[in-house]
Amino acid sequence: MWDNILQEYRQFLLLEQSLSASTLENYLRDILKLRDFVKMKYGDAKYSDLTLDQLRGLLEYLNELGIAQASQARQVSSIKSFYRFLVYTNVIEVNPSAQLEAPKLGRKLPVVLSVEEIDDLISNIDLSKSEGHRNKAILETLYGCGLRVSELTNLKITDIIFDEGFIRVKGKGDKERLVPISNTALSEIEYYKEQQRNHLPVKKEFQNILFLNRRGGQLSRVMVFNIIKDLAEKAGIQKNISPHTFRHSFATHLVEGGADLRAVQEMLGHESILTTEIYTHLDQSFLRQTIIEHHPRA
Repeated sequence: MWDNILQEYRQFLLLEQSLSASTLENYLRDILKLRDFVKMKYGDAKYSDLTLDQLRGLLEYLNELGIAQASQARQVSSIKSFYRFLVYTNVIEVNPSAQLEAPKLGRKLPVVLSVEEIDDLISNIDLSKSEGHRNKAILETLYGCGLRVSELTNLKITDIIFDEGFIRVKGKGDKERLVPISNTALSEIEYYKEQQRNHLPVKKEFQNILFLNRRGGQLSRVMVFNIIKDLAEKAGIQKNISPHTFRHSFATHLVEGGADLRAVQEMLGHESILTTEIYTHLDQSFLRQTIIEHHPRA
């Protein structure tokens, strides 16, 4: 009973929806969970006879098992897709999942470094090594401009407008934006170029790429990640950080300092102001923590 319809559903997802193999398998795995729950709870009940309350029963069961809300939300998405398929193929007329709601997902606040922690990371860079000033320029640029790691690794020498103190950044969807860059970051980039980069055997296709590895090739995102992980270990920072942590820290420190949210949105290259608004929540957390730590009645 279930096996035949699941085979048809698989073909539908593959041919009509053009889903990737991993997404397709996730959908099917979720419907198998529904099947197993129905067999356990309702015996031979058919998928076409299930009610909204019975579908909600699966979510209650998953919740009792301690399944993460994100996984429950995906389960709801899979169930809705399955029942839309049943309606589309005229197996059922009324969709019992239409009113099925996913659990509300709380927005997870990102990890942010303090200014002191960023200073600690930078101070642990070994400037006696050939890549030392490159790494310092990388961190100053990540934090000073709020770049995504892919934006950093693709940054070109011709993207830096030294005279005006801006860099041209190509972000998601190949959208360009101008981002102010600090004099500190500019001076580190200048030093790196003159003292290190100009002495590398630069490969022809990377002549205009700013940050290079020691073989004259483009830095990978993994290499930047490893640089930061190594510095965090040396600085004794226990937070789970990545290159993106500098982007979060850049935005959070601007908002804490009173920067206009629209300006921060523009510098981060966010399509929607709603994405940028997470940093106002971080700021509120910062304000609350300040009261707890310093107010006599806290």
